[in-house]
Amino acid sequence: MKKLVLMAVAIVAVSFASCGNKAANAEQAAADSIRIADSIAAVEAAAAEAAAQAADTVVADTVVAE
Repeated sequence: MKKLVLMAVAIVAVSFASCGNKAANAEQAAADSIRIADSIAAVEAAAAEAAAQAADTVVADTVVAE
């Protein structure tokens, strides 16, 4: 009987160990997602600003050429 109880305790211990700390992993994944989204937004904003500056340059060149 003692062997069965010991085996059950061992199985439970291994089960807890294999689950890990999923709450901390979920929080880290959410933080990584937010950081990546912010990086993408910054790159898109810089690209839009560069496109706007390029458009202003083309307009200025067209006005001077006329």
